[in-house]
Amino acid sequence: MKKSSGLAHDFWPRFRTGAILIVLGVELLILLLTAAVLLYFEIFENNLLLAIAILVGQAVLGILSTTIIMLYAVQPTKHLLAAIIHISGEPTNLTPPNPNDPRYANNGFKEVLQTLYELDSRRQNIDAPTSAGPAVVPTTDPLRLALDTTDCGFVVMDHTRHITYANRAAPVNIGEDGKGSLQLIFNGQDNLASWLDECDKTAVHSEKTWSRVPDRLPDAEGRRFFDVIVSYNKGATAETVIALVDRTKLYEIGEGELDFIAFAAHELRGPITVIRGYVDVLQGELEQYLQPDQKELFHRLTVSANRLSGYVNNILNTSRYDRRHLVLHLSEQTMLSIYNLISDDMALRASAQNRLLNVNIPTDLPTIAADPSSLSEVMGNLIDNAIKYSNEGGSIFVKAEPKGDMVEFSVTDQGIGMPSNVIGNLFQKFYRSHRSRETVAGTGIGLYVSKGIVESHGGTISVRSEEGRGSTFMVDIPTYASVAEKLKAGDNNTGLIDQGRGWIKNHSMYRS
Repeated sequence: MKKSSGLAHDFWPRFRTGAILIVLGVELLILLLTAAVLLYFEIFENNLLLAIAILVGQAVLGILSTTIIMLYAVQPTKHLLAAIIHISGEPTNLTPPNPNDPRYANNGFKEVLQTLYELDSRRQNIDAPTSAGPAVVPTTDPLRLALDTTDCGFVVMDHTRHITYANRAAPVNIGEDGKGSLQLIFNGQDNLASWLDECDKTAVHSEKTWSRVPDRLPDAEGRRFFDVIVSYNKGATAETVIALVDRTKLYEIGEGELDFIAFAAHELRGPITVIRGYVDVLQGELEQYLQPDQKELFHRLTVSANRLSGYVNNILNTSRYDRRHLVLHLSEQTMLSIYNLISDDMALRASAQNRLLNVNIPTDLPTIAADPSSLSEVMGNLIDNAIKYSNEGGSIFVKAEPKGDMVEFSVTDQGIGMPSNVIGNLFQKFYRSHRSRETVAGTGIGLYVSKGIVESHGGTISVRSEEGRGSTFMVDIPTYASVAEKLKAGDNNTGLIDQGRGWIKNHSMYRS
């Protein structure tokens, strides 16, 4: 039986030998043709030395030029073959090319190598990287081949959170060190890294789902959105299994609408401010002449204008947040002074909706590190929600109290409450339960941006609720004393926010 080699590295010696023979053959043919021309014109008979010089010069120049051309033309083939052999895991003395070599950046070969390494590493083991890219072994496993044909991304991580498998559809980025990282942008502290940290401490088996998770910032080309489903099994070889369902076509419609609405909101901000100003001036000028029903009309105009201004602020801040343009300037403040920025407006809203607002914010609470404008917007969102979801004539309780190194601000209503399956999605962008969509007007972004603002303060926001018995929203903000050193060390609030892990491009913070 004839022995079959089949090793990829056998190709290069045969190719090189064949190329040399072809070059020599072509040069010999050119020499013979040149000699024939010289004979035809009788150069040999008339000037033998000239004829010999022409033939020698032709041979030398031909070999040099052809060799240079051959080396330039064949070099990419040699490097590409070296990369393929390296990926296949076969023994070879060829050095795998590094895509970060400066000479590859100029001729476009860098992109070819990066694409080759990245495509293969998405299907294979990427735990043994080299400077040239991940070392992988080709597979004929029908399951892996099938996963590579689906639009749903699949990623597997071991107990050290190294990516051991990723199919082609998974948003995995290969770094210069050859290591893979999951390219997802989670907003806030509820991200994959923090969830896995919690699982490592408390769970044996757990599952979690995130919706509307992008892989890039807004305006980036090729931006995709995923529903991310994660399964964790402590100690298993595939400890973390991640399924990424591509929902780009579904979610990009809402994102495009938000961009348009943000543009419109920006343009509306000025006229709304003017309207609010004129209403305040008219009410002040005509106060002594107004009848009770006319005063109530002015109150309702003020409430509506302020609420519209709140919607505009939410939309603009959501757009800034998604683009990492939300800027917070933290300083020493009191919870009462921040609430006083909106107290009149909140009292008007409650009165207009026939709700009783009970406020208990002591003056002797510890000071907090806060951006007054942003945190007052959070307070306004929570109280406005409590007004909307309370029953006619119901009471709303607003209070603040110390809680260790935090000061807790809470808003409690006695309204319709929420079932547990709603609470889990409450802080997602555009989320509104079926019942709330039918009964209460809203945009579905107030709690989303509120969560972002609170977490940018280094705080937390949470909710407890019972269907039919009301809800309580709690915001915990660090005391100024507990974070004063961190604030002094930096220009802004980034020191208060947890950084994303190296193995996942998390972008989980609000950059100032």
